[in-house]
Amino acid sequence: MSIKKLLLIVLCIAATGGISSCNLFKKKQVSSATGWNYNDPKFGGYEVKQVREQITGPGLIFIEGGAFMMGRSAEDLHFDWNNAPRRVTVDSYYIDEVEISNVVYRSYIHWIRRVYSAYPDVYNNALPDTLAWRKPLGFNEPLVNTYFRHPAYNEYPVVGVSWRQANEFCLWRTDRVNELMLIKRGILHPDPTQEGANSFNTTAYLSGQYEGAVRKNLRDFISEDKNATRRVAFDDGILLPNYRLPTEAEWEYAAIAPIGVTYDERVTERRIYPWSGSTLRSNDKKNRGAFMANFQRGRGDLMGVAGSLNDGYATPAPVRSYWPNDFGLYCMAGNVNEWVFDVYRPLSSEDVDDFRPVRGNVFTDIARDEEGNVFPKDSLGRIRIDTVGYNGNRNNYQLGDNRNYRDGDILSSISYEENSSVKPETRANSNRMYDQGAGTNHTGMTSLINDKARVYKGGSFLDRAYWLSPGTRRFLDEEKSAIDIGFRCAMDKLGTPQLKRRR
Repeated sequence: MSIKKLLLIVLCIAATGGISSCNLFKKKQVSSATGWNYNDPKFGGYEVKQVREQITGPGLIFIEGGAFMMGRSAEDLHFDWNNAPRRVTVDSYYIDEVEISNVVYRSYIHWIRRVYSAYPDVYNNALPDTLAWRKPLGFNEPLVNTYFRHPAYNEYPVVGVSWRQANEFCLWRTDRVNELMLIKRGILHPDPTQEGANSFNTTAYLSGQYEGAVRKNLRDFISEDKNATRRVAFDDGILLPNYRLPTEAEWEYAAIAPIGVTYDERVTERRIYPWSGSTLRSNDKKNRGAFMANFQRGRGDLMGVAGSLNDGYATPAPVRSYWPNDFGLYCMAGNVNEWVFDVYRPLSSEDVDDFRPVRGNVFTDIARDEEGNVFPKDSLGRIRIDTVGYNGNRNNYQLGDNRNYRDGDILSSISYEENSSVKPETRANSNRMYDQGAGTNHTGMTSLINDKARVYKGGSFLDRAYWLSPGTRRFLDEEKSAIDIGFRCAMDKLGTPQLKRRR
């Protein structure tokens, strides 16, 4: 090998950070079906990106999926019969190591106030309900004024956030992470001056309605002009999938952490809590007797007695308190309950699929005009998203809104008649079973369960030990909030379900 060629190799490795990314060692990519070259303008310029692993987003822990027994693992003390055990499979995914903290949520509030200064309602709608701390017969006023804002509570979980607010945070987090991805790749310059409609939004960028402070776009292989460029597309593998709330099955699986009780494909213990054993105290020699979670031990006992505190906190504890479970996740029992994606139904375990089970799907798509063009983004820089309409030609689904599919629609109602004149596109969205008022053709029924009832799980500092079991479930209206409910985010794992491929 000549000295000149050796020098080029050294320079390549130094510039790219490793041999694997050096172009000198890359073979030309060729289609195994046609023999045509990929990434070659002379062969049409079809691009193929080689991405070995999805980048792990900030704050996330990888969860290797698998089958597990979802549902009740202890006696149903409330006789709700809403969590019958059932074996299901969840795919691999990511979930936050800790609950979203006050300081993280305040950074979200700060960004909204700065970027949407002309739209104060956006800022006001994002604020947590600090007044939720007020109790007619309890002195919580200091927490009303300090818990969310004071730096002493920076690392405590944010509370008073509704399910809708949590979802808005997930969308914002997606945009900020993807914007940083483009900055780190040298595609965009940082732009702290962006405001209103000129703010980065992932969907708007991918739809060609956000340009940003461009530093250097990608090479466009469709053109034979070597200087031709294009913006990043999602299939380049640079941008991450959306942050979102975990499904109930994902959250429960992450809390149980079955990797700690699995041997040769056999589950050796059906865990009651996110740790092994039936006790709430640590059996570790160094910390023996210490409580494993923040909960209410008994009536009036939220933290123990002075000099010998049990769990140590009468309010939520910092998000990295106690010990992580076998997946490395903190506070999957106690501290604060956590929102999950699912719409609540008492018999979800009997209805949902075996693979990636969920109730609450609302299929959406980017809104387009009659000519197929994406509608212009709004004043907040967001692309309009519509619910998919009725499609009677599909076998797998026909309606976009499936929150009450086969459990709340006319088809599942006792008053449904096979020869009903009701149009098919309205049957699944009637919500007749969970009507909260007088209807036009029937007497009104009253129920707290409807398409806005969302599941929360995990137990909190206000709850007894029963609710610390991951299989327990409760619900609250998606627009309401409480001092004992927070949340953490999740993200899909693309490609292989393992971080490292098996040989």
